[in-house]
Amino acid sequence: MLLTELQNKLLAILFASGEPVEAARLEETLEYSHEELLGHLSDLSALLDELELPFMIKKLEQSYQLCSRPVYGELVRRTLELGRSTPLSPAAMEVLAIVAYNQPVTRAFVEQIRGVDSSGVMSSLTEKGLIEEAGRLELPGRPIAYRTTPVFLRTFSLENLNQLPPVDPEDRDALPPPPPEEDEVQLDFSSLTADAARDLDAREAVKQ
Repeated sequence: MLLTELQNKLLAILFASGEPVEAARLEETLEYSHEELLGHLSDLSALLDELELPFMIKKLEQSYQLCSRPVYGELVRRTLELGRSTPLSPAAMEVLAIVAYNQPVTRAFVEQIRGVDSSGVMSSLTEKGLIEEAGRLELPGRPIAYRTTPVFLRTFSLENLNQLPPVDPEDRDALPPPPPEEDEVQLDFSSLTADAARDLDAREAVKQ
């Protein structure tokens, strides 16, 4: 079965990029509406499955990426002599989970839950691109708020934050509420539990 001209164009763009490409950018380049583009991407993804090709199209929020299928991961790693991913430390996983389930949050909020200084861990997660600054809160001292990034979604194979493991309501109610946020950065996510952190730790390791 041959691919259509548009499907070939989509594959060429996604392959050449190597990184997720925003749907809006594809719409502009290919001159298709949002609905039309989503339909073509869905058809292309189904065709790749039908042909049993070693590639797949992964959706990350409003972006799309061409990836090799997980079954070929070890083969690609050995062939390209890629080092194995270095897992995050338990402390880093704990901080990352707190941010993911409560974002946007301040460092003080993270430290309130953990009970220890978390500045070094948060700096490391920022350097890895897993969390980022999300503005400042209208609180004394104008503290910086943090949120997860698209790299976080890619690392843990999530399309969006709604795919995070659910949190036990009893554990959620036992945690302090996050600080009030500015309207432009406020999001509505559940709080963190140790179980949620372990669930995240079970996912694939984070790349350096």
